[in-house]
Amino acid sequence: MEIFVYILLAATSIVGLGIIIERGLALRWAKVIPPEVETAVESCQSREDAAMLKRVCQQSQSAISRLLVTAADHLDQPKPDNADAVQTRARHEVMKLERGLVVLEIIVGIAPLLGLVGTIAGMMDVFGDLGGTGLNDAAKLAGGISLILRATLFGLLIAIPALIAWSYFNRKVESLTVEMERLCEEFVRRQYRDTQ
Repeated sequence: MEIFVYILLAATSIVGLGIIIERGLALRWAKVIPPEVETAVESCQSREDAAMLKRVCQQSQSAISRLLVTAADHLDQPKPDNADAVQTRARHEVMKLERGLVVLEIIVGIAPLLGLVGTIAGMMDVFGDLGGTGLNDAAKLAGGISLILRATLFGLLIAIPALIAWSYFNRKVESLTVEMERLCEEFVRRQYRDTQ
């Protein structure tokens, strides 16, 4: 049973580390909101400039680019309809940014519990052996207890970095979402400035 728990802890650790590395690379600010797209939004003052912005966005293939292309594609519609189209697309983009974070959240919860299961299973073995041999070998008992506590330690050592990463990535997704919303709102407001 203990071996099975240690295998689960190792698998949990590997999955958690993989998600942390992947999200760390995917949620880089310049990857989600490239500087060239941000500059193009700031220089896009009229509908004539929208074509230039669209070209820049199509070259960068980022979350903000897809949102701005959606906004540019719906410029012939009224402003509320365009805003709805952008909002729908934004929900898809935010879901992509949050991909994997729920697994990291699950790891935060289950890693200490797996460690606890390993501790309980180990204690059952140690005290089961103790019933048969008695307290004759204190070194064996101490070694068994040391082995038991390792499971709890491993569970916590997996959960703590996962919790830190989960909190950091959630905050980063929130910051990126606010900035993308600001840029899209700025673009849409400028495009409909003359029609209000």
